[in-house]
Amino acid sequence: MKKTSLYLQEADVDRLRRLAERAGRSQAEIVRTAIAAYEAHLKADSNFALAGAWEGDGTSVADMPEQELLKGFGR
Repeated sequence: MKKTSLYLQEADVDRLRRLAERAGRSQAEIVRTAIAAYEAHLKADSNFALAGAWEGDGTSVADMPEQELLKGFGR
């Protein structure tokens, strides 16, 4: 491990302290976990909304009757 310094707003210092106390972990552990979570977020597939977009028979949900779309929703 290598020691480093962070400059945080007072509110962030308080929040980090509270998070560490609540989790029973060190502030450094909380910061390392946050960095790992941020990195994972950046690496996440941002094209997930297009997954499967070209599958199926080509019909659109916009062309389906409203009553059919509402089946299963208590109507």
